[in-house]
Amino acid sequence: MSGDERLSQFLKEGKDWERKPTNVAGVFLFKLPEYRGRPPTIAIEINPLNSNGTPSKKRGIVIKSLEELNSISDLVGNPKVTQLAQSIDNVNPERKTVPKGDTSEVFEI
Repeated sequence: MSGDERLSQFLKEGKDWERKPTNVAGVFLFKLPEYRGRPPTIAIEINPLNSNGTPSKKRGIVIKSLEELNSISDLVGNPKVTQLAQSIDNVNPERKTVPKGDTSEVFEI
């Protein structure tokens, strides 16, 4: 089955708000339900994994189109954002880790 066919199957059969891991760590497929006349859609969720291999946030960055991905890439690639993140690392206290959770089926990209 091709990638497009598997995506179509996930769109049809996946549960609303379902998050499906991919073979790229921190990248998930995310099924968005029908909303105000917009049909159900699939989005990409970027949610880095913590040291235990589980998503670090309850909800990551949700990307609904290539245009959004390009805009986010431009922002993340900005040297001032990198400098800001480094400054935040310098001031924030170190975070504790949590035990690793179970991962299920992985969607190959």
